[in-house]
Amino acid sequence: MPFWRKKRQARHGGTKDSNQEAAAKGNKAGPSSASNPEHASGDASLSRRLDRIQQQLDLCSDVIYRQFVLGTGQACVLIYLRGMISQPSVQNFIMRSLQAEAKELEGDDIYRFLLDDKGLAVSQNKVVTDLNAALDAVLDAGALLIVDGDPRMLTFSISAYPTRSVSEAPNESVIRGPREAFIEDLEINLTLLRRRLKNINFKCEALKVGTETKTDIVVAFIRDVAKPGMVDEVKRRLSYIDIDGVLGASYLEEAIEDNPYSPFPQMQYTERPDVVAASLLEGRIAIIVDGTPIVLLIPVTLSMLLQSAEDYYQRFVAATWIRWIRYIFVLVSLLLPSLYIAITTFHPEMIPSQLLYTLAASREIVPFPALLEAFIMELAFEALREASIRIPKAIGQAVSIIGALIIGTAAVEAGIVSAAMVIIVSLTGIASFIIPHFDLGLAFRLLRFPIMFLASLFGLYGIACGLILIYIHLINLRSFGEPYMAPLAPLVNSDLKDTLVRAPWWHMRKRPPLTTKNHTRQTNDSRGWAKKKGEGN
Repeated sequence: MPFWRKKRQARHGGTKDSNQEAAAKGNKAGPSSASNPEHASGDASLSRRLDRIQQQLDLCSDVIYRQFVLGTGQACVLIYLRGMISQPSVQNFIMRSLQAEAKELEGDDIYRFLLDDKGLAVSQNKVVTDLNAALDAVLDAGALLIVDGDPRMLTFSISAYPTRSVSEAPNESVIRGPREAFIEDLEINLTLLRRRLKNINFKCEALKVGTETKTDIVVAFIRDVAKPGMVDEVKRRLSYIDIDGVLGASYLEEAIEDNPYSPFPQMQYTERPDVVAASLLEGRIAIIVDGTPIVLLIPVTLSMLLQSAEDYYQRFVAATWIRWIRYIFVLVSLLLPSLYIAITTFHPEMIPSQLLYTLAASREIVPFPALLEAFIMELAFEALREASIRIPKAIGQAVSIIGALIIGTAAVEAGIVSAAMVIIVSLTGIASFIIPHFDLGLAFRLLRFPIMFLASLFGLYGIACGLILIYIHLINLRSFGEPYMAPLAPLVNSDLKDTLVRAPWWHMRKRPPLTTKNHTRQTNDSRGWAKKKGEGN
C-alpha cells in the first residue's frame, strides 16, 4: 500500500498513539525563525548575520562573499555561489549601481532605491528578514545583499548556470512532428509549454520536495479543462512525500502511484512538449521536475501507452494501420515463445506435417526441453539488450548485432538450441521494440516468463489462464482513480475513435470524458466548408 494512502487512513481513523507520533514528528521538523533564536529575524548587525551565514556555509569553497561600502557609506556584503549566477549581472547591474548611483541617499532610504524601477536594473528581487529564507535563496542560485544597520535583506534572482540546449527527443523521434524536447531546466521547459498553450487558464503551481535537495516541481494543468478533484488529489499525494532528495521524476512516480506492486506503469512519461500540451488539452495533469527532461502525465490508460506521437502527425488512415500493427506485435511480444512451447510440447497436431517434420529434425539434437531452451535464449537476448545500453554508443550497436549473430549461429551449430527457437526469440525481441512506452514494454517482457512456465505445464490452457489473470489485474488497476482499461472497460463509445482507430481530427469533437470536465473540443465541423461547397454546387 502506498504511504500516501496509509497516511490518509491514519488521518481519518488513526489511533491516539499514531496521532501523538505524527505530532511529535511534526515538532521535529526543520528549524524555523521562531524556534531557532540563532536564525531569528530582526538582527540589524552585519557582522553577526555574516558570521551565522559563514557557520552554516562552512567548507563550501564555491561561496563568494563580496564586502564593499555603499554610496551612502554603509557597509554591506553580497553573497552568492560561484558558477550559479551571472557574473556580468553582478558587476554591471548590482555592484555599479550600489557603489556609484546611491551616493545622495540617506541610510533609511536605501531599500526604496533598491526596489525602485530607477534603482537596480534587476527585475526579480525580494526582501526577506529570516536568515533561513536568505540561505535558501543563495542555495537556489540567487544573490543575497545584507546592509549593515538594516534587518532586511534583499535577494536577487540572477541565475546563469550551464544548461543543455534544446534538441531533438532521443527516445521519441517522429518524422513529421516538431523536433523540440525538454531539457533539465525547469524554466525553459515551462517556456516550451507556454509557446504552445497561450491561454490564461494554463496554470503552473510550484512546489518543493526533498529535505536536502529542495527540488522544484510544477503541477501544470488547464483550469477549465482538468477536473478540480484530480488536481487536488495530485497535490495531496505530493504533499505526503517526505524524502531527503528528489533527483528525477521516477522518485515521485513510485511515491504517488496507486499500485506500486503492479508491473504496469500507472503514469506516462514523455520528453516532448507537444505530447504534454496535447495531454493537458485532454484534461490530464503534468508534473514537471527540475533537473530532469522527463515529464509525468496523469492519469493514464493502457490505450494511451500504446499510442505514439507519430500517430497524430500522419494521415489518419496510415496512423490507424500502424496502430493495428502495434497491437498485433504487442501480443506477439507477450505470447509467441509461450505458444511455441505449448504447441510443440502438448499440441503438435496443430502444426502442418511438413513444418512438424522440420521442427522435429531441428530439435532432435537439442538436449533441453522447449521451456529451458526458450529461457536460455530469452535471457541471452535480455543480456545483449542491456549490454547494448551500457556499452559506449560508438561500439554499442555493432557489439549487440554481432554478438546476437555470433551467439545465435554458434548455439544452433553446437546443438544447444534449435534454429526455430532463434527465430522465435528474434521476432519476440523485435516486437517488444514496437511498443512506444519503454516501461510498458518492460512489463510485457517480465510477464513473458511466467506465461512460458504456464505453457510448459498446461499448454494452451495455461496460456489462457495466464491471460485471464493479467486481464483481471488490468481491470482492477487504477491510475489516480481512473480505470486503467478505459475506454474498453468500462466501455465508452465516444472514446473508441482514438483507441482501436485514429479518427480524423475533424471527427473528434469531444474530449475523453473520464479525464476532463469540459468535453467540447470543437463546436463546429471542421469539414463544414466541404458541405457548404456541395450545397452551393
